[in-house]
Amino acid sequence: MRAATFFDGEGWRGGTLSVHGDRMLLASGSPASDLPRLDGVIVGGFTDHHVHLQLVEHTRLDGSRLGRVVDLGANPDVVARLAAHNSSRIAVGPGESGRFPSKSADLEELRTPTAGRATDVEYAGAFLTAVGGYPSDRSWAPTGSFREIATAEDAVAAVAEMADAGATRIKVACNSSAGPVLDDDLFRTIVELSSLRGLPVVAHAEGPGQAQRVARLGARSLAHAPFTEPLSDAEIAAQAASVSWISTLAVHDDAGRAIAVDNVRRFHTAGGAVQYGTDMGNGPTPVDLNPRELDALREAGVDGPALLRALAPVDPLDPASVLLLLPHPTSDPIDARPLKV
Repeated sequence: MRAATFFDGEGWRGGTLSVHGDRMLLASGSPASDLPRLDGVIVGGFTDHHVHLQLVEHTRLDGSRLGRVVDLGANPDVVARLAAHNSSRIAVGPGESGRFPSKSADLEELRTPTAGRATDVEYAGAFLTAVGGYPSDRSWAPTGSFREIATAEDAVAAVAEMADAGATRIKVACNSSAGPVLDDDLFRTIVELSSLRGLPVVAHAEGPGQAQRVARLGARSLAHAPFTEPLSDAEIAAQAASVSWISTLAVHDDAGRAIAVDNVRRFHTAGGAVQYGTDMGNGPTPVDLNPRELDALREAGVDGPALLRALAPVDPLDPASVLLLLPHPTSDPIDARPLKV
């Protein structure tokens, strides 16, 4: 047993680290004064709040520094099975419901989750978009990864389908730069239906005025920090009071990146909640922490404890958590390594 310092999601705390079989478990509390101290500090596996697992080699998550990922656009049947296979907190067998739905043909595969280094997967399921809207015309969009919404009845069916598939949020695409977008009434309908299911709406807002529009209509989060245009300070303040932003700064070209970084800098200063996300799968992105995204966040002033909060480490006190070792509290998260027995 060793004395240890760990990050609890908000700040640094003291605890003890002990070995139980092939796992290391952390407990909070003041350690005995005579305990040897761990050389380094502990964090839970980090969260990437914007990934597309159908567009990457998702098996590479095993052994990464990511303890949780949030898929924001995929065929719901496919991503539900990926979630079940990767979760460190379930076991699915014949006659068991598990945490996520599964098909009978996959029960044997899903019976035992990936041991020790599993990355939990949350997901939105399919993009909900206007008829002919983004990403319905994109060659990269997997079969079944979007639903075109023309009427309120379509919205009812789509939200129910995603909720029943195990979604933890609903993804709505409003990209006026690429095609038609949902009108205000349909967007509000989706927000209301999602709220009845306890699911927040995450919006892809792209094109002039779209970030402000989706926030006004009830989106709880933006899938990308606004990059189409600089927001005014008043718009930034309103956004900081109502929505969170998923960063995805490094995925843009130079012009979009500069706009997004400046918007995030002012949003963060205004007290807005910034979440680390990379749009993993949009181009050649690592299936792990992305150093370019971390650099861009630091450029926007999100650093130190604020950067760790944006990375939303999973609870290190959870016995199923992936534990990472950092050299010291001020270390770059990219220096984190799996804590081994």
